[in-house]
Amino acid sequence: MSKEIKDREAILQKMGIENLNSMQLAAHKAIIENPAVVLLSPTGSGKTLAFLLPVLELLSLQEEGVQVLILVPSRELAIQIEQVTREMGSGYKANAVYGGRAFSKDREELSHPPAILIGTPGRVADHLRRQSFGVESIQTLVLDEFDKSLEVGFEEEMKEIIQSLPHLNKKILTSATNGVRIPQFSGVNDPVQLNFLKEELPDIVIKIVADKGSKEKETLARLLQEKQGQRGIIFCNFKDSIQEVSDHFENSRIEHGIFHGGMEQKDRERSLIKFRNGTYNILLATDLAARGIDVPEIDFIVHYELPLKEQEFIHRNGRTARMQQSGTAYVIKGENKKLPDFINGILHTKEPGAGKAEQKHETSWKTLFISGGRKDKISKGDIAGLFLKQGNLEKEELGNIELKQDCAFVSVPSAKAEKLVGILNNSRLKKKKVRIYPI
Repeated sequence: MSKEIKDREAILQKMGIENLNSMQLAAHKAIIENPAVVLLSPTGSGKTLAFLLPVLELLSLQEEGVQVLILVPSRELAIQIEQVTREMGSGYKANAVYGGRAFSKDREELSHPPAILIGTPGRVADHLRRQSFGVESIQTLVLDEFDKSLEVGFEEEMKEIIQSLPHLNKKILTSATNGVRIPQFSGVNDPVQLNFLKEELPDIVIKIVADKGSKEKETLARLLQEKQGQRGIIFCNFKDSIQEVSDHFENSRIEHGIFHGGMEQKDRERSLIKFRNGTYNILLATDLAARGIDVPEIDFIVHYELPLKEQEFIHRNGRTARMQQSGTAYVIKGENKKLPDFINGILHTKEPGAGKAEQKHETSWKTLFISGGRKDKISKGDIAGLFLKQGNLEKEELGNIELKQDCAFVSVPSAKAEKLVGILNNSRLKKKKVRIYPI
C-alpha cells in the first residue's frame, strides 16, 4: 500500500468517513494526473474533500510559503474550507482571509505563511497588492464555486490574482451548476471535465402549500408546527422579507435564526453555528445560504418567496437532499401568486394543518460562548473536560463544540445553561482564564 493511500485513510478515519464516494475517487485521480480539472457536482456531494485530499498530496513540507491558493465567492465558504482542512489533521497550516474581519488579524496569520491560503477574491487581491505573502511557491490554484464568484462580480479581482501567479502548474475549478462558461482569464485550456450533476440528482419531493383565506406568514407558521423537531431553511429573496417573517415568528414564539448579506460577519457566523448545533432548527435566509455554507443535514426547505432563476431554485432544493439523501421542498403559494414556468408540472399539493400557528416551537439546546480558542492552545478535548468534569454534564448532554482561532462555542441543554454559566464562568482552560456566557 502506498504512503499516499495510508495518509488518505488516516485522514478519513480522523474525520469519521469510511469511504470516498465515486465523485471523490474520480476527482482525486483526475487532479493528481492532470494540470487542469473542472469538477461539476451537486451542492452537498463532498466537493471540498474531493479537491482537498489530492491537493494535500501535492504539498511539500520543505516549502515555507503559500503553496495552494483557494478562491471562493463567500466568507462562509472560506471559513468552511479552513475548518475542514484543519479537521483533516494533515500537519499543514491553513488560513482563511475575507472581508468583514480586521485586516490586522490577516497580517498576523500571514506573517507565518500557511501552506494553504483560502480567501475571497477581493481580500486576496488586496493582500497581493500589499505584498502580504509571496507567490513564488504557489503552484496550485482552486476556484471553488467559480461561477458564483463571477456572478457576484469578482471577475476583475480573479483576473488580477491569476495574472500575478507565475508558477501555477495545477488548476482546479468546481461548480454546482451545469453549462457554466469557463472564463478565458483562468488560462484553463482543454481541461479534464468531471460532470456528476446528472448522475447524482437529489431525491426531492416538491409540494405546493396553498392555504385559502390565510396570509402567507400564517400559512408558513402552520406548516412549521407540523415540522416540529425537524431542521429546515426558509428562503426569502430580500432581507426586508426576512425581517417581516422573523417578526411574525417572534410573535408566534417560533425560535429561529436569520442569515443574509446585510448582517455583520460575526452575526452571520453565529447564526450558522447555532443552526448547526441545534439551538435553532429553523433558519430564515436569502440565497446566500443556497450553496457554499456548512450546515447539517436538512429535513426540508421552504420557498417563502420563489427565486427569479431556475438555477437558484435548484440550488435551494439541493440543501435538503445531500449526499444521496431524500428531502422535501415546500412552495408557499398565496391565492393570487402565479407560479413560474420552471416549476410547472409539480404533482404534489399540500394543505397545511388546521392547528394554531401560535404554538411554542423551541429547541432543547442553548449555545454558550467561550473566550478562548486555538491560539490559546485550547482543544475541543479541553472544553469537553471542563463541561463534563467541572460542569457535571453527562456525555449525551454535551452538544456540538466549534473551536475558532480566538474563541469557541458549545451547545448544552437549555435547562442547564444558566447553572453551567454560574459554575464555569471565569474558569481556566490551559493557562487562560475564560469568560463563558450564553449567546
